[in-house]
Amino acid sequence: MFTLFDPPASFVGYAAIDPPNLPLPTGAAVVQLGFPSPAEDFQEDSLDLNQLLIRNPLATYIYRATGHSMARAGILDGDLLIVDRSVMPQSGCLVMAVWEGNQPACKILKICERHLELHSANPEFPPIVIDAGTEVEVFVVVSIARQVKRAAVPRATGA
Repeated sequence: MFTLFDPPASFVGYAAIDPPNLPLPTGAAVVQLGFPSPAEDFQEDSLDLNQLLIRNPLATYIYRATGHSMARAGILDGDLLIVDRSVMPQSGCLVMAVWEGNQPACKILKICERHLELHSANPEFPPIVIDAGTEVEVFVVVSIARQVKRAAVPRATGA
């Protein structure tokens, strides 16, 4: 019997089937990690995060990641995982897996000849081996959304 060290991912909700179009402006210049460019005032286009993150709304679910076993794969505690059930899982895919009544786990899938393995992105977590004949559902994570968390910063006071 295997015990997950990280708490399981929790279901947040379904993707909206017909979300309202919410275009957000994008800058014409590539963002530099230094001083801002004067060209930032000229906006070239816009994008809708629904269109960017959700490819198939009817098959898309959103889960909230918990724990730290996938941090080296860029998934942090509290991230939103966008899961598309219509994408065929393949070895090496980042997936959400559920088996034998366990809560959903986000791992890297390895398909072997006689079993599946679910790997963490942290070598301190051993792989989960799921034997042939075990009922398992595996869905591909297609996007990750994250909010920037900041320490409390005092606000500037007006003059």
